[in-house]
Amino acid sequence: MTAPLATRLPGLTPILLILPSFGLAAFIIAYPVWDLLTVATHQVNRFGQLRDFTGLINLGNVLADPLFLGTLWRTLVWTGSVVFGTVLVSVPVALILNQDFYGRGAARVIVMLPWSVSLTMMAIVWRWALNGESGLLNLTLQDLGLIDQKVVWLASAATAFPVQILIGILVSVPFTVTIFLGGLSAIPTDIYEAASADGASTWQQFSTLTLPLMRPFINMAVVLNIIYVFNSFPIIWVLTGGGPSDSTQILVTYLYKLAFTLGKMGEAASISLIMFAILLVFTLIYLRMAMRGERDA
Repeated sequence: MTAPLATRLPGLTPILLILPSFGLAAFIIAYPVWDLLTVATHQVNRFGQLRDFTGLINLGNVLADPLFLGTLWRTLVWTGSVVFGTVLVSVPVALILNQDFYGRGAARVIVMLPWSVSLTMMAIVWRWALNGESGLLNLTLQDLGLIDQKVVWLASAATAFPVQILIGILVSVPFTVTIFLGGLSAIPTDIYEAASADGASTWQQFSTLTLPLMRPFINMAVVLNIIYVFNSFPIIWVLTGGGPSDSTQILVTYLYKLAFTLGKMGEAASISLIMFAILLVFTLIYLRMAMRGERDA
C-alpha cells in the first residue's frame, strides 16, 4: 500500500497545511484585481454594464488629465505627513502610557476612545468645529485672544489641507499607540535595570534599547498606517469634498468623483489599479529595507 505523500515527503507537510489558506487569500486578492482590470479596459456605462473593449484608453485619459498629477502628489504629501506625524506623536504617548502611574488605565481609555468612534462621525464633528461662522475652534481661539476675526478654515487650501492632515494624525494615533504599547510590553524590564546600574541615561536607554527593540513594531505601524491613510476617504470627503477647486483632492476622492459623479467607471477603475500598484511596490520595498535593517542590526 502506497504511503501518503505527506509521509513520504515530510517537508511538504507545512506547505500542504497552509495551501488552502493561501489559495483562499489569493482568490480574495486576485478576483477584485481582475475585475478592476476588466472594467479599466472596457467602456462602461453608468449602470456598470461593460461595452466595447478599449484597451489602455481609460488609463491614457487618466494620465493625460492635468488634475491627476497634482492629485497624486497631494496624496503622497497627505500620506507621508499623516504617517510621519502619527509615529512622531505616538512614540512618546506610548512611552508615557507604559509607565506605572496612578490613573494609567483611565489615561489609556481616553487615548483609545477616538478609535471607537466612526471616522465619518469624527469628520462631521470636526466640520462643525471648523465652521467659519459658529465653529467651536474660532470661538475658542477668540476667547483666548489668539485671533481677532473668524477664520474660514475650509474655504482655502492654505488652511484646509493642513487642518485635514492634523485631523488625520489625531485619528491615527490611538491605533498606532496600541501597536507600540504591545511592543513595549514585550520588552523585559531587567535590561533597563542593568542599563541604569551601568549609568546609562534615560535617552541612552531609549536610543540603544527601546528603539532597536521596537523597530519591528514601528515597521508594522508604518506599513499599516500607509495603507490605511493612503486609502482614507471620509476626512477629505466630509470636510471639503476635495475642494475648494480640487485643491484638497486625493486619489481616493478623485476616484469617487470620477465613478459616482461623472460616471467614468473605466477611468475610476484605472485609478484603483494605479493606487494598488503604488501601495504594493512601496510595501515590498519598505519591508525589504526593514528586513535588511534587522539583519544588519
